[in-house]
Amino acid sequence: MTSEDCFPLLRLRVVGDADPAAIARVVERLANLNVIPRRLVAECGSNDTLYIDVDIFGLTEAQLSLIAAKIGEAPSIVSARWHRL
Repeated sequence: MTSEDCFPLLRLRVVGDADPAAIARVVERLANLNVIPRRLVAECGSNDTLYIDVDIFGLTEAQLSLIAAKIGEAPSIVSARWHRL
């Protein structure tokens, strides 16, 4: 089994209110696990909505599911989901 099988490239997609603290909340969850995102893009869309995409390598799908659930509980976050790339 290769490391790509254990740790696939995953994307976390967070949608929330246009609040700069939302970006910090997402990054904080990863920093607590000593994980550096491969890529992070935050874009403010229409209707004061913030879209955050984080590409992550080094976490299992189960770990990212827990992180997404925790982020989804935060104020100003509408949804937090992940998928494989």
